[in-house]
Amino acid sequence: MEPKTIMVVGAGQMGAGIAQVCAQSGFNVYLNDMNEAALEKGISGIGKRLDRAVEKERITEEDKNAALERLEPSNTLEDAKDCDVVIEAIVEKIEVKTSVFQELDTHAPAHAILATNTSALPITEIAAVTNRPDQVIGMHFMNPVPVMKLVEIIRGLQTSDETYKIIEQLTHALSKTPVEVNDSPGFVSNRVLMPMINEAIYTVYEGVATPEDVDTVMKLGTNHPMGPLTLADFIGLDTCLYIMEVLHEGFKDSKYRPCPLLRKYVNAGWLGKKSGRGFYTYD
Repeated sequence: MEPKTIMVVGAGQMGAGIAQVCAQSGFNVYLNDMNEAALEKGISGIGKRLDRAVEKERITEEDKNAALERLEPSNTLEDAKDCDVVIEAIVEKIEVKTSVFQELDTHAPAHAILATNTSALPITEIAAVTNRPDQVIGMHFMNPVPVMKLVEIIRGLQTSDETYKIIEQLTHALSKTPVEVNDSPGFVSNRVLMPMINEAIYTVYEGVATPEDVDTVMKLGTNHPMGPLTLADFIGLDTCLYIMEVLHEGFKDSKYRPCPLLRKYVNAGWLGKKSGRGFYTYD
C-alpha cells in the first residue's frame, strides 16, 4: 500500500506542523479538529509559515499554493473513510486517545494505518481498543515539525512488519529520518531528555544555581544549542511533568520522580512560554 491521503487529527502546534509537512511532500491532507477556532488557527499558522518560507526563498510561491491546495480542513472523524493513514496528534491523555482510536477504527477503511504522535504513552494499549492492532503504530515527530528531521517509529506488541515498512517509507517521503523504537515508557527521546530536564530543575530547587546559570553551563560546557530550562519552557512544563509521571509510573523507579518545583510551577499555572511564565518570563 502506497499512501496518498493522510488525515492528521489535532490542529495544535504538532498536528498543524505534521499536516504542513505532509502537504508539502505531495500528500492530500485532511487537518481535523473538533474545535473550529483551533482548526482555523492551525490552517492560518500553516499559511504564515509557508509565507515565511517563500520570503526566505526556501520554497516558491507555486510550491506554497500547491501545498495549500492539498490541505483540507475537517471537523469530523468520518473523513477518515477517504484516508490511507491517520496520524493522531491530540492531548496526551490515554483515555482521550483510546476514545479517538475507537472511533477512527469504525470510519477508516480496512487497509488504513492508524498512527499516534504520542511522546510517551504505550502504543500497545492504544492499539488494543481497535480491531486492527497490527495496523497501529507510533509516529513521534519532534517539535517544531517542519524543522526537526527525526521521527521515532514505535512498534506496539502487535504492530506488523508491513505496517512498520509503510510508515518507514512514508517518513522518508516526508524528508525525515526514521528510527525504530520498541514500545517502552518515554521511548528513547523522552526517556533520555526528560530526566535531564528534571535534574536541571532539581539544581534550581536545591539552590545549586539559577536557571540562567544552569542553562549557560549546559550550553557552553556540553555544547547544547539550548539550555534544559529554556527547553522545558519551550516544551511546556505541564508536558514535562506529565512525561515524568509516565516514566515514574511505568518504571516504578525513584530516579524518575518529578521535581517538586516542577509540580509547583505547573500548579501555579506557570507552564512556560505558552503561558508567559515558567523558569523565565515572556512577553
